[in-house]
Amino acid sequence: MAGDSDQTVQNHKPRKPFLIGVGGGTASGKSSVCAKIVQLLGQNEIDHHKRQVVIVSQDSFYQVLTAEQKGKAMKGQFNFDHPDAFDNELILNTLRDIVEGKTVEIPVYDFVSHSRKSETVTVYPADVVLFEGILAFYMQEIRDMFQMKLFVDTDADTRLSRRVLRDISERQRDLEQILTQYITFVKPAFEEFCLPTKKYADVIIPRGAENLVAINLIVQHIQDLLNGGLSKRQNGYLNGYTLSCKRDTSDSNSRPH
Repeated sequence: MAGDSDQTVQNHKPRKPFLIGVGGGTASGKSSVCAKIVQLLGQNEIDHHKRQVVIVSQDSFYQVLTAEQKGKAMKGQFNFDHPDAFDNELILNTLRDIVEGKTVEIPVYDFVSHSRKSETVTVYPADVVLFEGILAFYMQEIRDMFQMKLFVDTDADTRLSRRVLRDISERQRDLEQILTQYITFVKPAFEEFCLPTKKYADVIIPRGAENLVAINLIVQHIQDLLNGGLSKRQNGYLNGYTLSCKRDTSDSNSRPH
């Protein structure tokens, strides 16, 4: 039976994809959650153009900066966490093409030089598309395209420590610039633009990729979609469990931090 299931997944004819939005604050673990889902589904072992589950990142769609904006960015004085920092029209058009089953070209953004590279990444038609980003749910037109919305909820101190380590090792930035940018732009933008979108989530995942119980439930739901065995896919049911959770606005992550 396992072989039959695998063959079904491998040879399944593409249909209108199931779009899953994954939101959450900076360094909350959005990318790690998506990567874990793909890994548990065995999709990372499949050739790119045959994958049924793919990841698209909002970070790929940063606006092309003017010379003045780039100068500010190099000094850590540009707000990359504001909704206007993203090319939302391109995001919307790309997602629409994905829904129509088209092959799309995703921009590649260089966080060291703060510029969009000339090359792109090709994303082929898939059954399930994970779109992750800090403001994945901010724009209604984009938000309404997702059939499932996940919010990765991670402690603010954990997110800051991860961001510091990432920006130093991957983006060649010094500690003072990282902390100044966090206090000036990242933290206020999170509280104003990202945190309020938590209310749109169908599923909230505390602790990110460490929360294997939540991730395994989502993986099972996606596996059902791939195998065509979910009769109520549009209603958000997962093996008898409703994909929603009560949002307690009194918890620490719901207060400004």
